[in-house]
Amino acid sequence: MILTTTNTIEGFKITDYKGIVTGTSSELKTKFSFKNDKNMQIIEDLMNEAKEQAFQKLQTNASHLKANAVVGISVDVETVGGSYFFVSVTGTAVLVA
Repeated sequence: MILTTTNTIEGFKITDYKGIVTGTSSELKTKFSFKNDKNMQIIEDLMNEAKEQAFQKLQTNASHLKANAVVGISVDVETVGGSYFFVSVTGTAVLVA
């Protein structure tokens, strides 16, 4: 599956728009001090894992719509109370040829 933040895919023609798809993921983190490089690495690893899970869900949702690409992808990261963070990935599922 092709994933892109752009609205077109060079060398491909969008033949059908299937709909908006999302993928979300959340992670719980304990309160860390941002002054410690080790803690920053742990937080970065957790965020990357959550982002990967969100992208996997996005692709699964696009596949259910019989799409072979997702265009116009945006990624949003939100934090709540300093303990949780949420990753949301949104795009338009399309069929390209």
